[in-house]
Amino acid sequence: MNIRRTKVRLAPDQSRVILRPLRFATDAEYRRIIQRVQNVPEAEVRRLLEQTLAEFSTRHRDLSGHFLKRFNQIAHLLPAGDLSEARKLLIGSYFMFEYSIESAGLFNPSIIPHPDQSNLPKGSLRFLLSLRSTGEGHISSISFRTGIVDAHRQVTVDPPAKLLTEPALVDNPSYQKDLFCRKLAEMGLACGLTEGVMNRLGESFTLDNLRESIKATPGVADHCRFDEDPIAGGLWLLAKSNYEIYFPKDQDLSECVILPVTAQQSNGIEDVRLVAHEEEKGKTAYYATYTAYDGRNVLPQMFVTEDFRHFKFTTLNGTGAKNKGMALFPRKINGHYAMLSRHDGDSLFYMTSDNVHFWSDSRSIIEPLYPWEFIKMGNCGSPIETKDGWLVLTHGVGPMRKYCLGALLLDKKDPSKAIARLREPLMCPETAEREGYVPNVLYTCGGMLHGKDLILPYGMADRVTGFAVIPLSEILSAMS
Repeated sequence: MNIRRTKVRLAPDQSRVILRPLRFATDAEYRRIIQRVQNVPEAEVRRLLEQTLAEFSTRHRDLSGHFLKRFNQIAHLLPAGDLSEARKLLIGSYFMFEYSIESAGLFNPSIIPHPDQSNLPKGSLRFLLSLRSTGEGHISSISFRTGIVDAHRQVTVDPPAKLLTEPALVDNPSYQKDLFCRKLAEMGLACGLTEGVMNRLGESFTLDNLRESIKATPGVADHCRFDEDPIAGGLWLLAKSNYEIYFPKDQDLSECVILPVTAQQSNGIEDVRLVAHEEEKGKTAYYATYTAYDGRNVLPQMFVTEDFRHFKFTTLNGTGAKNKGMALFPRKINGHYAMLSRHDGDSLFYMTSDNVHFWSDSRSIIEPLYPWEFIKMGNCGSPIETKDGWLVLTHGVGPMRKYCLGALLLDKKDPSKAIARLREPLMCPETAEREGYVPNVLYTCGGMLHGKDLILPYGMADRVTGFAVIPLSEILSAMS
């Protein structure tokens, strides 16, 4: 097969750092450090602050603003008294640190056509790429790149911004009552008490509305005891697990980084699978399924955006919403949302649903068959529609835990039917591609068609990302 591996490489850049809050386990630890800064003479405070700003201000936007925000978050721990602006900023600086988001790796890419295709040469396609950025502690976040595939299938990636921006969290997000109640039932929390809380709310409500309803419902703990009350705690956990973030509209997409927010994500947001989904009235919504990891458990979740500035993160529910590898089809099939999954941890399933948040109706479609996938197999991104059927990129794990890529074809009208598959791998790690953070792994979270070719970004050994260009006709003709 004519597979052209390009020379384009996206390697981790340890200089791409973001500010993160430095946290301690007890209030006593915060107070001890604060007191030490309080004992510093005012002139020395100004000198230390000037030195810190001079050393770090070129690496972050509005560093003083970040210091002041962090100070305000811990100000309740300070003794009463007026402080100079310089001392506030200096105290804030002691409770922040730099985190290199991709110090360990930049890999497992997913690619879609960019929403903006304006001002391009004839035959060119602008793309948007999501990447798994992994830093200290193997914590993974989401970063983005953009680039162009020209008429000759040459791939170029735009240089990323040097400064990084973390999104703002929407303080008081809104929820749909019917969807929230359905999720409560899936969690086993539907009871008289939760019904009492929900009956006080309108068809749509905010986080503040929920807090007040919990406090006003007899028998349910107030919000300060949520961690001690299973009913109140369950309501609050569900609400906080469905959240919204936003970035300023004037910032380059490569400057935006999405880090874990919830407890379920605390050790990483992994392996995003992007898809441009056809909505009603000709609209497009950009969905992404991903794996939330808390250090022990994996949980499939989803976000949706219309502009890659405002993102809504939601939980997924149902018997099919577990394990890794959920990937949404780019349009409804026979009036239903359609999804691929690997909820048994071993093989591929086809699922349909009337609601994109709930997945229970599943059918097994493909199991490991060939030696290179004997350990397990899974999908590698959302299915790609072709005139011959739905092209699904897969991965298989074989001897010595070597990850290779494969492909199969699903029936266009009934994707629960697999009509062909590759007997041999589409791609396996070769030479230098084998070496990295996790050896012998070649993996992708999604490819894209451009004309008659598959544009395939792929991760090498959980460290570096490369690109391959493969004629679609050769993939299909090799299937049996």
